[in-house]
Amino acid sequence: LFDGGNSVGREVRVDKNTFRIVGVLDTWKIDPRFYDITDTYGSNEQLYVPFSTAMDLKLTHAGGTNCSGKVEAGDTTALNAPCTWVQYWVELENAKQAGDYKAYLENYSDQQRAAGRFTRPNNVRLRNVMQWLDYNKVVPSDVRLQLWLAMGFLLVCLLNTVGLLLAKFLRRSGEIGVRRALGASRGAIFAQCLVEAGTIGLAGGIGGLGLAWLGLWAVRQQPVDYAALAHLDITMLLLTFAIAIAASLLAGILPSWRAIQVAPALQLKSS
Repeated sequence: LFDGGNSVGREVRVDKNTFRIVGVLDTWKIDPRFYDITDTYGSNEQLYVPFSTAMDLKLTHAGGTNCSGKVEAGDTTALNAPCTWVQYWVELENAKQAGDYKAYLENYSDQQRAAGRFTRPNNVRLRNVMQWLDYNKVVPSDVRLQLWLAMGFLLVCLLNTVGLLLAKFLRRSGEIGVRRALGASRGAIFAQCLVEAGTIGLAGGIGGLGLAWLGLWAVRQQPVDYAALAHLDITMLLLTFAIAIAASLLAGILPSWRAIQVAPALQLKSS
């Protein structure tokens, strides 16, 4: 717009109306779009106008409109129309503000009921963003299922790793016994075993990264609206290696502990 120059103060023509630009927002991309669950994973709005201006110009709007009575002249957005079509958000800094605001909403509901506009009992609910997303089931249930499946696979891999490391370290009982006899402390042996386990975890993380890219590519091929969000950023990349190393170290604790219990005298005698 305007060849990328400063557009503040310039005018733009939208829907047969002329608007003056008073500010430009920085890049703001939030997924899912909690404020518009009718198009949860859609693109962001390109233009924002004051609510009062939109009402004065009777600009068209998208979304649901619910009416509970007769609408005069078909204007569902009129001030006295028995229709609800506006959803607004507030930022509350603490629990006290949230409680006060909920009390304000309850009082408003009571006033409207006394005036005859509301007929049903008070049913005011004040949800935060995460509660709102959960209430409207914005995150599909199959995503949570995929998470639990991934955690299950991780647990199975950990158990297998414990068994493999235990067999690996116990096969080296003779070597460990000789090193202990030559003066190596249990702490040094334990640290070496954990380093080996961590190295295996790092190698597994590198190999798993390729599988992760392949899995995310498969998710992006699904005909669902959130498929485009399946990507691996720097944070997830670092978290992948952190989990791989931490899991391998956790799995290596028991085998390493069993390894340092080797009695040097018995191993030297059997040798």
